[in-house]
Amino acid sequence: MAGYRQNRIDEEVRRELGAVIRTLKDPRIAEIVSVVQVEVTRDLRYATAYISVMGGEQAEEDTIKALKAASGFVRREIGNRLKLRAVPEFIFKADHSIAYGAHINQVLKDVMGEEASE
Repeated sequence: MAGYRQNRIDEEVRRELGAVIRTLKDPRIAEIVSVVQVEVTRDLRYATAYISVMGGEQAEEDTIKALKAASGFVRREIGNRLKLRAVPEFIFKADHSIAYGAHINQVLKDVMGEEASE
């Protein structure tokens, strides 16, 4: 039962975090930013947010730095939007799963094209 509640909290924080990031006006934040996953600790003190950024390594580094700089604002906004016992501190980490999936998709298309030509 407690695991189900934990999953709901993770998903709610992920959804609201995505909405808050879209409202940030920092020019270092890339245009295409996706919150892939959020893991909130059981005591609601920390939340690790896995962020995927389209636009290359430099855009990814700049976006993560900007999010770390804006973590106080993000925490306040999440606290205003969600009714939680404690508002977690955010730890932002880069996630490459979307770019990796796009790469695998391209490899599969290339293989399928070679098979069709044979």
